Amino acid sequence: MIKEKTITFGEHLRMLRENAGLTLKQVASSVSTDVSLLAKIERNERQPTKQLINSIAEFFNIEKEILFEELLSDQIAYKILNENANLKILKVAEKKVSYLKAIRNV
Repeated sequence: MIKEKTITFGEHLRMLRENAGLTLKQVASSVSTDVSLLAKIERNERQPTKQLINSIAEFFNIEKEILFEELLSDQIAYKILNENANLKILKVAEKKVSYLKAIRNV
């Protein structure tokens, strides 16, 4: 069984960039953003916009849904961590998502 490594959005972005042998400046220029913003995103100090995620996905030729999932899971993880909440909250949230989806489809 292969264990999947969990990484943040920023770590994934850095991995993509480094594996491509590119500098921050090269990627920033290609996705029309500021070098310092891209560096902060890689260090998980800032979060990208949806537009920037789309540009990054297109530039690296990967599915944007993968990046959106990573970003959203980061946001949820940081929220739980910052609130010092119990992980049981994820089970409650999962039930609420199912409930909200059901009432929206009525």
